[in-house]
Amino acid sequence: MFFEHADAQQPARVIKLSPITNRTSHYWHIFVPGIVAGQLYGYRVDGPGEANVGNRFDCHKVLIDPYGKGVSVGQHYDRSAASRPGDNAATSMKSVVADLSSYDWQGDQPLNHPFRTTVIYEMHVAGFTRHPNSGVTEAKRGKFLGLIEKIPYLKYLGITAIELLPVFQFDTQDAAPGLSNYWGYGPVSFFAPHLGYSTCNDPLVCLDEFRTMVKELHRAGIEVILDVVYNHTGEGDENGPTLCFRGLENSFYYMLENDRTKYANYTGTGNTLKANHSVVKRLILDSLRYWVSEMHVDGFRFDLASIFSRDESGEPMLNPPIVWEIDSDPVLAGTKLIAEAWDSGGLYQVGSFGKDKWKEWNGQFRDDVRSFVKGDPDTVVKLRERIAGSQDLYCERNRPAAQSINFVTCHDGFTLNDLVSYDAKHNEANREANRDGTNNNHSWNCGVEGPTDSAAIHRLRMQQMRNLLALNLLSVGTPMMLMGDEVRRTQLGNNNAYCQDNPTGWFDWSLCDTNADLLRFVRLLIDLRLHFDQKPAGGQTTLEDYLKESRIEWHGVEIGKPDWGRNSHSLALSLHNFACTRVRYIAINAYWKPLEFELPFVGGVVHGGWLRSMDTSLPTPDDIAARVTAFHVRDSSYRVNSRSIVILDCDQRTSREPQQQVLPSHE
Repeated sequence: MFFEHADAQQPARVIKLSPITNRTSHYWHIFVPGIVAGQLYGYRVDGPGEANVGNRFDCHKVLIDPYGKGVSVGQHYDRSAASRPGDNAATSMKSVVADLSSYDWQGDQPLNHPFRTTVIYEMHVAGFTRHPNSGVTEAKRGKFLGLIEKIPYLKYLGITAIELLPVFQFDTQDAAPGLSNYWGYGPVSFFAPHLGYSTCNDPLVCLDEFRTMVKELHRAGIEVILDVVYNHTGEGDENGPTLCFRGLENSFYYMLENDRTKYANYTGTGNTLKANHSVVKRLILDSLRYWVSEMHVDGFRFDLASIFSRDESGEPMLNPPIVWEIDSDPVLAGTKLIAEAWDSGGLYQVGSFGKDKWKEWNGQFRDDVRSFVKGDPDTVVKLRERIAGSQDLYCERNRPAAQSINFVTCHDGFTLNDLVSYDAKHNEANREANRDGTNNNHSWNCGVEGPTDSAAIHRLRMQQMRNLLALNLLSVGTPMMLMGDEVRRTQLGNNNAYCQDNPTGWFDWSLCDTNADLLRFVRLLIDLRLHFDQKPAGGQTTLEDYLKESRIEWHGVEIGKPDWGRNSHSLALSLHNFACTRVRYIAINAYWKPLEFELPFVGGVVHGGWLRSMDTSLPTPDDIAARVTAFHVRDSSYRVNSRSIVILDCDQRTSREPQQQVLPSHE
């Protein structure tokens, strides 16, 4: 069916397909001459409607093309009309014909940054610039083009890659009444960029604006990673709308229960795609190739990736075909692949997902770092593992040093500010009686729930945030930060803001001034990371190589005597970089009292011994120093204040004799 515009009451032209001339195996096809870019179209599919055997055909519903490169959404689009009996032509989404050859990439090429030099910034396209105080041109706020205007900010911060929450077309009406689907975890198309992120309601303009965003980010040296959802769709459960897949061949695309009227739900969202079915597997691979070859994206983060490890009936597989085919696909050879290696059905594969090319969101890093900084018992051994690249998860299989994507916060859960400001979630605004969102936050409010006027609690919270940021950005692995954590963005205790398309979910740019001290801290912390242990290019660095060549030595308050006991809350380590030209000493004190740490002996430098690069207990600008302004430490020990982390650096290329001068008090 062809339509004249998005809200057309009826199609302008209808072509019926014959199973004799227009079908080959599982694929229907037709050539229609004279069709040009911008033409709107859709499908109606007739067939047996017995839901009890897994069929969901409905000849009254307009279906979008699963391979369509654009989706048109009219002013009268109505999700509920696709969920109830009757014709929905006037209120349906529609596909659009696109000419992909007309865009000028101006020589754009993939950046291929190595993971070991990558710092990822997870963001929501709209939320990053939608706030009225963003400084972005009004027409571009919350859009692909609006993000371009903030590239200087990302460069200033030191970000090398952005990870965008879902940008595939999704249904904003897929939420509770009065709310909207803000995050976009519920795609209706695996090829079309989300029309709501374009400056106008033209799907072809949307294609160009997405590509322009990618091109400009590449010019700035920033990679683009997409958070992709190939585990379920926005069609939901058996009560959901018929938008595409279920109306084409329900039992091919979705896992069904023994009662074929119901959907298997390993995703917590109502349905689960059959990723290892031949048709669905081909669709996913074609989609990935498209976003790399035609849209020039640099990588993918796979939401609930463990769904890929389930067979067509939902049972776990040892060697799932789709994982291997993605890993070995030549078009995806230089593409970053990141797995969220678990699903809502209980499958947890952190440390074992795919081959070396697959990196993983390390949920254990998040939980163990949070618990240690909070002051929980029996956490120091776990912290050692997380700092050293999660050896307990990856070293046995000789995985790369950057296998672990380290994070302490992400879109799903508390922001960094809320992690140190709330003991419990406060999701009442989601209208689910505060039942949604995890209760397992490993958070601590530092003495008061939520906002407070207490200067002492404010200082402690700032200190705890610096601690969490430091452990995330300085551990072995690839660090990921959440949008706005660098300026204390808050969601007021909401740890599941999927439906909050309002200031709760937006970046408040006034915080850049209010919390300029923390912004400065993060910028210099990223610089500390990127300029310590760079290894000359050539070959892949395994975790074993990293630990052998970089040399990590563990200490306690005394050199070479770490306390691995259950009640230990402190740890220190020395790191030698690959070239053996620099030594870094890190002392971590999560105890509620100051501790005196003995320092390793190093030869003197021209102006003294150790240089203090960071002390999270100190106010700005002493909390962290630029490389040329570090504070000289000439004593044989350093007093690490309660709940703080200290970093000392020494450049051995200029070493001379031991130091004698005592460090001034810094209490």
